[in-house]
Amino acid sequence: MISQNSIAQVFETARVEEVIGDFVQLKKAGTNYKGLSPFSEERSPSFVVSPVKQIWKDFSSGKGGNAVTFLMEHEHFTYPEAIKYLAKKYNIEIEETERTDQEKAQADTRESLYLVSEYASSYFQNVLHKTNQGKAIGLSYFKERGFTDETIKKFNLGYSLDEWQGFTDDALGKGYQINFLEQSGLTIVKGEKRFDRFKGRVMFPIHSMSGRVLGFGGRILTNDKKAAKYLNSPESEIYYKSKVLYGLYNAKQSIAKEDNCYLVEGYTDVIQFHQTGITNVVSSSGTALSPDQIRLINRLTNNITVLFDGDAAGVRASIRGIDLILEQGVNVKVCTFPDGEDPDSFSKSNTLEELTEYLNENAKDFIQFKASLLVKEANNDPIKKAETIRDIVNSIAKIPDQIKREIYIQECARIMDISESVLFTTLAQINNKQTQDNNKPKSYISSNSSDPNEPPFEVFRNEESSRKPKVDVQFELEKKIIEILMLYGDKTEQFDDLLLQVDEASGDLIAKPTVVETRVFEKIYLDLQDDEMQFTNPQFQALYYAIMDKLNQEVTFSTKNFINQLDQETASTVTSILMEDERYNLHDWERNLIIPKEKDHSVSQLVSQTILTLRCHLIDKKVGEYKNETLNENADLRSIMEDVKEYVGLKMLLSRKLGKVIG
Repeated sequence: MISQNSIAQVFETARVEEVIGDFVQLKKAGTNYKGLSPFSEERSPSFVVSPVKQIWKDFSSGKGGNAVTFLMEHEHFTYPEAIKYLAKKYNIEIEETERTDQEKAQADTRESLYLVSEYASSYFQNVLHKTNQGKAIGLSYFKERGFTDETIKKFNLGYSLDEWQGFTDDALGKGYQINFLEQSGLTIVKGEKRFDRFKGRVMFPIHSMSGRVLGFGGRILTNDKKAAKYLNSPESEIYYKSKVLYGLYNAKQSIAKEDNCYLVEGYTDVIQFHQTGITNVVSSSGTALSPDQIRLINRLTNNITVLFDGDAAGVRASIRGIDLILEQGVNVKVCTFPDGEDPDSFSKSNTLEELTEYLNENAKDFIQFKASLLVKEANNDPIKKAETIRDIVNSIAKIPDQIKREIYIQECARIMDISESVLFTTLAQINNKQTQDNNKPKSYISSNSSDPNEPPFEVFRNEESSRKPKVDVQFELEKKIIEILMLYGDKTEQFDDLLLQVDEASGDLIAKPTVVETRVFEKIYLDLQDDEMQFTNPQFQALYYAIMDKLNQEVTFSTKNFINQLDQETASTVTSILMEDERYNLHDWERNLIIPKEKDHSVSQLVSQTILTLRCHLIDKKVGEYKNETLNENADLRSIMEDVKEYVGLKMLLSRKLGKVIG
């Protein structure tokens, strides 16, 4: 168990914008930051971070919370894991009681796999540096590749003994369970026999974006033709090859800073680039590039430069991944190295300045690269040239941005010496076919024309989708009260109020204006008490009393501290309430000369408006109840009408006051 003092210190020290900035590229937007959602596929930012409130909100998925909840959502950490991660990030020494064997046995599978993988990484590093076999074979290999001690340490490189059960026996001796060793892929179990999967290989740990060890890549050093040169961990509950990029943990900050990511093929390509001085580089680790991997990069930058070696066959096979990148709306450049060179060898034999200059001068836009590559293959054959052009246009069709598509069509026309109109017609045909394929199941789209060149679709209104959802007024007002209490509850304001009195002459209800100076939470509490109002939403009711309790006890109310003490579900609700207005700031209204009114410029008006609106709503509900009573044959209609008259008169007074507040 982690002590409460340690948890409090972590919450006090951690900055939500710094924590999230390690995973998402954030850009300043007024007092907040915004970026692409790390939880869904999108091209327009809907992810907002508030340094002032120390919370975040993702409007595309509905998720929100503080730094800890982000790590729990994004990295799938448990609460203790998130606290430990933050403690490590901010160099906070945490107080923790020793877990019993029973508590260790109760740890969930994911945590157990993480622990096994992290232990294995430490074990392989120890073997590399502190055993004769490790130093003679593993360390010698890395030194021959030109890796320095600093680089070897930076990437946690290691070595697995050339023994059948070296690692397995050691891990079992340390108390790690065989089922987790097997699930992680570190140990192969066949009946009663157990074998080290990575026997006699140099080890490359594969880290998550947060630095946790997920799996391993192992390279064999012998000339055994029956054994695979590279061997990866099998997939497990913590390791999915298509959702991981090698080197991303070390590269994420550099990628965001440089606003570009170099994509290579192998582990040593990444490591050698880092050692040369270019750190914004990752690898797909020999697997086919996946949409999930591209989205990982896209959280940090919208620009990818794919690096190929000089092997033409390899380039032709790998170029298919470019279309996948284009589909994600990412900008792509391609750079190839001279024949016989790859990113590893080329960066090893060149200085940082020479490598940087080469990349800048030889990185081509994908359309230029693909066209030049395919034109060579066509070799002046008209049929092959036609196929080449269609191949290029097919790639252009995958780009979501219409302006970019048009620019690439113009570029393709110039390179391939063909008219733009032909290319645009081909592009339209491809897009029409895709649209028809996508829309086939939708019965509300029909064709009214047989002309293929004419837009053939007649769109009928979907009645169900056109109906506006009914607004729950009471829910929205209760939510607004919670927001006001969280943001301004401890402020002292002057309120233009109404003192309701009975006119002695006429007997009518009149409102006498008065000015009251009080704290916001006291004003709200007294007004709600006067109306004997109860929250209809149980979660809002519980929050209301919890906030009131804090405000009564503390002179200064800390939104951050209050949220940190809530459970994850309630904290997410509070975050959603507090960040609701940030949804509109995502659209850059001020750039269009639309200036939203800041709430804290007129807190007293906001409070009065909300309470008065709630009162009017409650009166409407009460009048509605009276109307239902009139349907009862035994109802006292005279009494009901008198009560309704009083409520209608009260609403007229409140409405006049409400109009004054709004104005």
